[in-house]
Amino acid sequence: MVQLSSKSNTQTEIKEILRLSIPLASAQIAQASTGFVDTVMMGWLGQETLAAGGLAATIFTTLLITATGVIFAVSPAIAEAFGRGNQKKISQITVQGFWLCGAIAIPVMLLITQISPLMRQFGQNPQIVNIAKIYLDVMLWGLFPALTFAMLKSVVSSLSQVRPITIIVVMGTLFNAAGNYILGFGKLGFPVMGLSGLALASVFSQWLMLILLIIYILKQTELKNYRLFQNLYRFEPKILQEMLWIGIPIGISLAFEAGLFSVTTYLMGLLGTDILAAHLIVFQSIAVIFMVPLGMSFATTIRVGQWSGQNDAIALRRSAYISMTLGAGFMIIMTIFLLIFSRQVISLYLDIRNPENARVISLAIPMFVVASISQILDGVQTTAAGALRGLKDTRIPMLLSFVAFWGFGLGSGYLLGFKFGLDGVGLWIGQAIGVATSAGVFIWRFRQLMATNFVRK
Repeated sequence: MVQLSSKSNTQTEIKEILRLSIPLASAQIAQASTGFVDTVMMGWLGQETLAAGGLAATIFTTLLITATGVIFAVSPAIAEAFGRGNQKKISQITVQGFWLCGAIAIPVMLLITQISPLMRQFGQNPQIVNIAKIYLDVMLWGLFPALTFAMLKSVVSSLSQVRPITIIVVMGTLFNAAGNYILGFGKLGFPVMGLSGLALASVFSQWLMLILLIIYILKQTELKNYRLFQNLYRFEPKILQEMLWIGIPIGISLAFEAGLFSVTTYLMGLLGTDILAAHLIVFQSIAVIFMVPLGMSFATTIRVGQWSGQNDAIALRRSAYISMTLGAGFMIIMTIFLLIFSRQVISLYLDIRNPENARVISLAIPMFVVASISQILDGVQTTAAGALRGLKDTRIPMLLSFVAFWGFGLGSGYLLGFKFGLDGVGLWIGQAIGVATSAGVFIWRFRQLMATNFVRK
């Protein structure tokens, strides 16, 4: 069993956070690349398919992120048990994680089947809705494996076994890209399946990653000692209740954040197909980059949870602030990159030499400027949220997320986009305001907890 070092200083903590962050961030990038590759190939199928498929992918991703947020309760619980050396509790939490995945997947899958009528009621173009339904009807079958993979990934990561996750996710991503090309465009003797082919390839890749991770856990000698799959039939309400108590606020918080981007995408659709297509190009590009600080936030949750298990407030505080600094630093570099190479990024989706795409390109460039700058604070807020999750502090951050994203973010975005005539750029400024507000209140909350030497047990 790997032991948590009892010593902590700035240099060692940076090394440990990077040791966890690099594989986790790589895995997140590879996983997000599934949506990125899907969106790129949607663009190859045409602007209308890009708009409809991108909208459907955004809806599915929002629901998946929300559901995965509840599953994230596994991570601080496992990390704390690991810090305490409680091997039996680690096994019990993992088994209840399987029950939790099944309990969440079924209602969310049913909800996805009813999304199309809701989209029509909220004024989306009927043709766009019909195309989006093609994607969603297939993608819903990837929800359960995606959730279960996220749960097992949290378990393995919290036990400081992170490197194999990157390999597995990269394999799944490459499989998805190849499947997209073969099924979407009818290669190697397969029929042209278009958008449904892209979705089917994504579903297959989700199942592949889950199967590979299960095989790794069963074969890896050190993980065998935890007996993670022992007594899968055993239902333990007390542990499950504890996980739900922590996880539901996390899921709701992520829903507030992801929901802001989803509602913004919906509002972009009301402004026109060109604006929606431009927004989706920017959104998918930013989403891939965001996976790095998101991976850092997972690492932060693990380190804070481990130090919480050892009741070391000094090391805990140091770990959290180092993560926030690293998150902001990485995003500063990415902001500079996107501001310089925005047209080159757009060219991945559309032929920038084609006059028919000129309007979409002209709309996307100013959106890139706003989105790129807002990334810096996004790096801070997501790592700060990870630190709070490591402390199992989820209910107050949930309320703060609502105020930040839906009060300041959506409210200001709607005013700027529709009332002040800034259209898509105004909506992106609103999102930036929401992110900035959340960064401020999350840091305030963390400082408030640490000022009282708070380490939740």
